[in-house]
Amino acid sequence: GSVAAGRDRETHGATHNWPSVVRVRGWFGRQGFPSTVPVKVGRSSEDRRSRHCPYLDTINRSVLDFDFEKLCSISLSHINVYACLICGKYFQGRGLKSHAYTHSVQFTHHVFLNLHTLKFYCLPDNYEIIDSSPPGDIMFLLVQRFGELMRKLWNPRNFKAHVSPHEMLQAVVLCSKKNFQITKQGDAVDFLSWFMNALHGALGGTKKKPSSLTKVFQGSMRIFSKKLPHPDLPPEEKVALLLKEEYQEEMSESTFLFLTLDLPTAPLYKDEKEQLIIPQVPLFNILAKFNGNTEKEYKTYKENFLKRFQLLKLPPYLIFCIKRFTKNNFFVEKNPTIVNFPITNVDLREYLTEEAQVTEKNTTYDLVANVVHDGKPTEGAYRIHVLHHGTGKWYELQDLQVTDILPQMITLSEAYIQIWKRRENEDDTTNHTGA
Repeated sequence: GSVAAGRDRETHGATHNWPSVVRVRGWFGRQGFPSTVPVKVGRSSEDRRSRHCPYLDTINRSVLDFDFEKLCSISLSHINVYACLICGKYFQGRGLKSHAYTHSVQFTHHVFLNLHTLKFYCLPDNYEIIDSSPPGDIMFLLVQRFGELMRKLWNPRNFKAHVSPHEMLQAVVLCSKKNFQITKQGDAVDFLSWFMNALHGALGGTKKKPSSLTKVFQGSMRIFSKKLPHPDLPPEEKVALLLKEEYQEEMSESTFLFLTLDLPTAPLYKDEKEQLIIPQVPLFNILAKFNGNTEKEYKTYKENFLKRFQLLKLPPYLIFCIKRFTKNNFFVEKNPTIVNFPITNVDLREYLTEEAQVTEKNTTYDLVANVVHDGKPTEGAYRIHVLHHGTGKWYELQDLQVTDILPQMITLSEAYIQIWKRRENEDDTTNHTGA
């Protein structure tokens, strides 16, 4: 048979050349054990069953929790594991005599999820369940799942202390065309950029049309750009080129959803104890990129440009992405520089244009979230620091662990992404504890 057919008949990871069958369900005795008779069917019949599975309403969401290790509850194997969506338990295989198959017959639980491929199957009939919802903008699924997750998180009547994000993660895998996967750690800034732009588009936003997301996170800036002559040219040619119109400074305006802050190059030398020195830099030093005076050279494949930036409009919530990773043709390097920053009362007025300084009333921000990357560039881990507004206390989150943290410790971390909230009036000090 085909590869797909072979996959459909797997038992404990093995495949067998059984004919395509459906089971004609019969009942005998008082115990209600199903007897099944193999009957060959055509492809059209299988498709019809796949899109009209009668057991979808038996799925019990309240018992589903995908945060546990993906191990079969009977064999303890992590190979070819399926989740029963009626009781929440994990079982191996789905072919005849497999643990998932036996469970489906014994307890009449029919809907299973393959935890590796994320495909749904009906057992013991052994056919794939295909979503029969009408075609539409698949990206709107992301909005629906994200909205559901937020409502679950902030539901005051929520009985469980935790919420599984699995449906949301499935939508991310689907909508990103598997660029971001549940089983593989991705880059936080790459995901943030994709996620915000995907939500903006799915909410009906365009470059000119705002969405609820851009009203919260979008600011604007002025960009001054000047083309540079090739560095290998003789000095006389450089001077002649700089007089031409295409080498004159041009000004443009652009919107942003987050600001990228560049770190100074990390030193390569070691101190007297043969330990690498971890440099430190104040936040305001790297914010100088947006003061309208600091110039930085940007290289493309063919041309070099000198650019400087100045802010025009500040959003209610401002996101900083601190550029820690540099990719080249061979590997990824991480800059371990520690950024020293105050947790409250950061005034960004000096980075606005003169006109914007007059029109922008509130320019002071307080930190509300801090995403940290620890370890090596390709195999590190993420931690998150979040402010609890009600108490003014800070908490550290890593996977399922939540612990208190002193604000002074936050500034010692290798911050990667920061979210700042604008004070809407001078009295808005929002219960911050610490620096």
